[in-house]
Amino acid sequence: MTTQSSSPSSSPFAIDHLKIVPRRFYGRWLSAALILLVFAFIINAFAHGQIEWKIVAQFMTAKVIMHGLLNTILMTIYAMTIGIVLGVIFAVMVMSPNPMLKAIAGFYIWFFRGTPLLLQMLLWFNLALVFPMMGIPGVFEARTVDLITPFIASLLGLGIGQGAYTAEVVRGGILSVDNGQTEAAKAIGMTRLTALRRIILPQSMRVIIPPIGNEVISMVKLTSVASVIQFSEILHNAQTIYFANARVIELLIVATIWYLAVVTVFSIGQHFLEKAFARNQRKAVKTVKLKATPVAIIEGAQP
Repeated sequence: MTTQSSSPSSSPFAIDHLKIVPRRFYGRWLSAALILLVFAFIINAFAHGQIEWKIVAQFMTAKVIMHGLLNTILMTIYAMTIGIVLGVIFAVMVMSPNPMLKAIAGFYIWFFRGTPLLLQMLLWFNLALVFPMMGIPGVFEARTVDLITPFIASLLGLGIGQGAYTAEVVRGGILSVDNGQTEAAKAIGMTRLTALRRIILPQSMRVIIPPIGNEVISMVKLTSVASVIQFSEILHNAQTIYFANARVIELLIVATIWYLAVVTVFSIGQHFLEKAFARNQRKAVKTVKLKATPVAIIEGAQP
């Protein structure tokens, strides 16, 4: 008996005759069109509104604006340096087995995270009402009102307040490292601080760096709060100018552009820092694996 094999085209399961039709995402096209329409409306409003763009271009590189820009960058760097140093110290203290250190660190974090930044700056700026004189009696004394300038008050408010947030970031990074690393360090005779410095903190950096970078970017914008106590950063200097020439929106646009420029530079730096650290960490892990391989072979060869 002979059987006839049916051709693929005559089979009821053949798909050769079907046409592949790409999926249409009409919702995406509609949402994109609406977003473009909103952007076009906003750009048109700024382009044809009562904004003198010549004034914006004139004050973009004005001396007083450049001075404010420099103060903003320096305040960001100084305040974040203080915040990172204090954050590491108080993160170690809050995880210490010493109850006194733990209580002090807990109070510090609770207080400075629980009070507004503007309130902290005002407290530092008006510290002379509580301590009229500061210094060591008989050695050095000065009036507090002369020592606590707008710059110092801003630095203390931003730096010490940032330390409380950084402490929680560092604590989270330390907790992300497996507890076996600490136990292994203790087993080979390392003290707690040595293990923290040489083993725990380097491994926790992959968790710490991204939020710290975000805090740096936030600090750039938080410096604008210091304009309340007359610290001459970008916003304060822009306000000083538009109080004189009444060009409010133009000077606010100048300040906005410079804030965005500084934040963009810091964001790019954060991106490359994260990539460099991730690359170094991969190299370190690879080196450890290569060094551990011969040991494993030798141990496996033992009877």
